[in-house]
Amino acid sequence: MRLWPRSLMGQMLLAVAAVLLLAQAISAGLLWRAAEARREAAVMNAAAFSLVVRGQPRAEGDAEQPRRIRRDASGRVVRALRIERMPAFAPLPGDVRDDDRTATLRSLIESHGMAVGDLIVVERPLARDPFIEDRPRLRARLLRRDGPDRRMVVAALRQPDEGDWIVARVPIPSPQRGVLSSIVVQTLVIYILLVGLHFLLLRRITRPLAALTARTENFARTQNADGQLAPRGPHDVRRLIAAHNAMEARIAALLDEKDVMLGAIGHDLKTPLAALRVRIESVEDEGERAKMAAGIEDITRSLDDILSLARVGRASDPPERVDLAALTAAVVEEFEDMGDPVALGTTVRAALPVHITWLRRALRNLIANAVRYGGGAEVSLLREGGHVVLRVEDRGPGIPPDRIADMLEPFTRGEASRNRATGGAGLGLTLARAIAEQHGGELVLANREQGGLRAEIRLPAG
Repeated sequence: MRLWPRSLMGQMLLAVAAVLLLAQAISAGLLWRAAEARREAAVMNAAAFSLVVRGQPRAEGDAEQPRRIRRDASGRVVRALRIERMPAFAPLPGDVRDDDRTATLRSLIESHGMAVGDLIVVERPLARDPFIEDRPRLRARLLRRDGPDRRMVVAALRQPDEGDWIVARVPIPSPQRGVLSSIVVQTLVIYILLVGLHFLLLRRITRPLAALTARTENFARTQNADGQLAPRGPHDVRRLIAAHNAMEARIAALLDEKDVMLGAIGHDLKTPLAALRVRIESVEDEGERAKMAAGIEDITRSLDDILSLARVGRASDPPERVDLAALTAAVVEEFEDMGDPVALGTTVRAALPVHITWLRRALRNLIANAVRYGGGAEVSLLREGGHVVLRVEDRGPGIPPDRIADMLEPFTRGEASRNRATGGAGLGLTLARAIAEQHGGELVLANREQGGLRAEIRLPAG
């Protein structure tokens, strides 16, 4: 499964969502820590207030000291229970002295000018405290909200030169409810607003870019400048589309000029060649006449190859869906009818939209090369992965590995002559490669382990 999207919009939205999630997680952590710090501070202040103010003995007639209100992070009142005085105090089994709270409480008490002799601070389950156990109604009231898991801080103070201990008990408020849910709701709202806004902005950018990509792919396939895109989207994207339209029009104009020029060259050369073909009929020496006719025919075929190579990719007709197995068998049959040693190997059913005339010519060129240099050819049609492969194999000498890439260039041949009887002008493989690329595929040459050359036209199956 692909986790990282391929499109620009998907990657941008995923990046924004990830950064927003990280920021919200950090914010939630900080808020939670702040709430816990306020809750702890409220507990410690309530304990200190009880020990300092309410724990002092009152003279007869003194009014009871007012209770200062301490609130936790949620705004709930944190109040210590009634002060208890006892001659001795010891932690219960299972209690653990809390050194951090002890230091904090000592600092708070001393800041109010009260001397501290011994100070013990422990945390225990509220239901296990003897003071609570002896008061069923108080116990039921305190446990009603948070259940038996609620805990309390017990702080015992003995001042210097005093024999009794002053014991304060502060029930610890439960963590604030709804903090997590509020953060989740807040995150969802931000996601909807921020990610939604980014989606609208990115769609305004990516839609014209997607249309421009499709237009570029279509122009690369057809070289037809009709139906150019109207500039739309942000200013930068509009400039890009306008520049592409201008470039596309210029390329189309250059291609049209090239076609006109090649057509004129072809006409200007073929006309005198045809006249020469007529004139050589007056040559009395039959051998000389045959040589002259072969030379004219060689020039005409080379000219046809050059013009064909220049026209590849400028097909005026759309591709037609054809059964490649039938097309391959028909081309092989043509060579068999001429007596060439060409055999049809394994074929599979495969139907693709192709330019039939061009693909047939590419296959003919490969078979002709195999017959000329390898003494025969075996032609197959296979499926390999996501490709349909037209394969032509021979048992000839092959091509030196360092020259395989050069053989696909124009006017490059395995031997030095330009005589068509020994190999022609060296445009057959170049033309086959151009036709394969016109169909979105490629021409691959490789030497066989058992000897000979393998030429493959690999076309995308989709």
